[in-house]
Amino acid sequence: MSQASILYDLPGPRAKRRNAILGIASTAGIIALLAYIGYKFADTGQFEARKWEQFQYASVQRELLGGLWATLKAAGIAAVLALLFGAVFASARLSDKWILRTPATFVVELFRAIPLLILIFFGYYVPLQYGWSIDKLWALVIGLMLYNGSVLAEIFRAGINAVPYGQTEGAYAVGMRKNQVLRLILLPQAVRSMLPAIVSQLVVLLKDTALGFIITYPELLFVGKQIGGRLPFGLPYVPTYLIVAAIYIAICGALSVLAWWLQKRMGRTPRTAAKVLPAQDVGDAAGRMI
Repeated sequence: MSQASILYDLPGPRAKRRNAILGIASTAGIIALLAYIGYKFADTGQFEARKWEQFQYASVQRELLGGLWATLKAAGIAAVLALLFGAVFASARLSDKWILRTPATFVVELFRAIPLLILIFFGYYVPLQYGWSIDKLWALVIGLMLYNGSVLAEIFRAGINAVPYGQTEGAYAVGMRKNQVLRLILLPQAVRSMLPAIVSQLVVLLKDTALGFIITYPELLFVGKQIGGRLPFGLPYVPTYLIVAAIYIAICGALSVLAWWLQKRMGRTPRTAAKVLPAQDVGDAAGRMI
C-alpha cells in the first residue's frame, strides 16, 4: 500500500469527477483573469512599441544587468552569512549548557520578530547618526543575514530534532561523542528533510533584496524603477516591472530546480545485487553458526 493511501482515503468515482470539475473551473478562472489583465494592459497602451523601444538599446540592457548583478551579489553574500548564522545559533540552541542555549534563543526570537525593513533601516541609518559611514550593500546584507539567519536557525533545529531519538541513543551506545553524533548521524539525515525549507528561505532572501531600494541600493527593482520613469518612452513602468518580474521568476525557478536535483541526488542509496552462494558454502556457513 502506498504512503498516500495510508494518509487519507483514496477518492471514489464521484470525488474524482468533482475534483476534475473543480480543476477545470479553476484553470478556466485563471486563464480568464490573465486574459482580463492582458486586455486592460492593451487597453491602456502598455503594449505600445514606444514603451518597449528602450529595451533594445545596449545601455538599458547593461543597466538591467548591473541591477541583476547587484541583486545577486547581495543575495549571495547574505545567503552565506545567513547559513553560517543559522548553523551557529541552531547549534547553540541545541546545546545542553543553558549559558549557550538561553542567549541563542533570545537572539533568534528577537530577530525573527523584528520586520526585515526595520533591520535594514537600523543597519543603514543608525550608524549615520553617529557619523559612521556604512556601505549600502552591507546595510542590506546585515538586515538579510539577521532575519533570514534566525529563520534558518529554527529550520536547522527543527530538522535535527525531527530525526528519531533512537538514532542518537544508538550512537551514544557505541561510544560516540556529541559532536560526532551531530556531524555523522543527525546532520546527514536531517539535511534531506531540511533541504526544501532551506531553499525556500533562500528564495525568500533573494526576493527580499528588493527592499534595498528603500536605502537606494542599486538592485534590480531600483534600476527598474529608474528605467520605468523615463518620460520620453511614455513612463513604461508596467513593461519594466514585467521584465523585472520575469527575471525574478527565472532565478527563483532555477533555485527550485537545483533544490529538486539535490534532493533527488541525496535520496539515492547505493544498491548492491545479492550474490548467490554455492550450496557447499551455504552448508559451511550454517555449520559455523551452529
